[in-house]
Amino acid sequence: LILAQRETGSALAYLSLFFVLYREGMSGLVLLAAAGAVIIFVVAVKYAGTMFMDMPLGEAAVIIMLGLLLLGMLAVYCHRVKAARNVVLFYLGAAAVAWGLHLLAIDIPGRYFLPPVLAASCVYCLILCLRGDSKPLLVTVGAVMAGVIFLYSVNYAFTSVLQPHHQQRIKVTLGLEEDRLGAGYNVNQSKIAIGSGGLTGKGFLNGTQTKLKYVPEQHTDFIYCTIGEEEGFIGSTAVMLLFLALILRVIHIAERQPTVFGRVYAYCVASYFIFHLAVNVGMVIGLCPVIGIPLPFFSYGGSSLWSFTILLFILLRIDASRREHLTY
Repeated sequence: LILAQRETGSALAYLSLFFVLYREGMSGLVLLAAAGAVIIFVVAVKYAGTMFMDMPLGEAAVIIMLGLLLLGMLAVYCHRVKAARNVVLFYLGAAAVAWGLHLLAIDIPGRYFLPPVLAASCVYCLILCLRGDSKPLLVTVGAVMAGVIFLYSVNYAFTSVLQPHHQQRIKVTLGLEEDRLGAGYNVNQSKIAIGSGGLTGKGFLNGTQTKLKYVPEQHTDFIYCTIGEEEGFIGSTAVMLLFLALILRVIHIAERQPTVFGRVYAYCVASYFIFHLAVNVGMVIGLCPVIGIPLPFFSYGGSSLWSFTILLFILLRIDASRREHLTY
């Protein structure tokens, strides 16, 4: 429902609660899958226009990464070092055959070489399942196959699922387009403001970029560039360290809660702060697409300030009552 209102930032904020499930026992493979999906999406989109072995470089790079993932999971997750060694030998043999054919002026298109090699290694893992202890191997093959399916659905998701303004922001962030007067204007001006601050900054209320309002939304979503210009690298780092101290303190409070509810709530608070801090600072310095995410306790706006304040106040009240639970 929030996405239907085109409030992508607010919808993504709820996804930050995903990390709480990991603390409560969710398998780390789920986090690995989420990180892998982001990497596959970025690589496939960024290098879709570059060709390698008669196929998009992004597609070839993802298939190679999936092959390395297969090796890593065989050795670490499945504890099949011998099987991992056999797969490595198979990869080297396939590469030697391809190189030999290349010397004979016979070039194999990447689409007819890389995917079959990966598929053959997966079939080898499935054959090993017949010898017992098949669950880790099935999980490994399933992860690789899921990555392949997601790879070939990235183009559809990017062109048909995402809105045009989302596509534009992603392209600008990945460097596929330079729209410094359009979608990339805010980020470009923000970088100029932060860079002009230097090491110690220009002083409180003395920033030229922000004082002359070259940076749009500099009092809300792009407030961090104001800090960077006025207080410089030292001030920006100090703000990040203060947020780090706050998050670590919240995690410390979470770990000493005697109830599951108290621990879960505290980790939810920490997840919100981590997500807002990472995305807001990331988009201001050009590492993330521009998303409407405020910087806690800095961005102008009563609703954001009240929300984060109430979150912390409830946490402090829960922590204050922990001795009562221990008494009961």
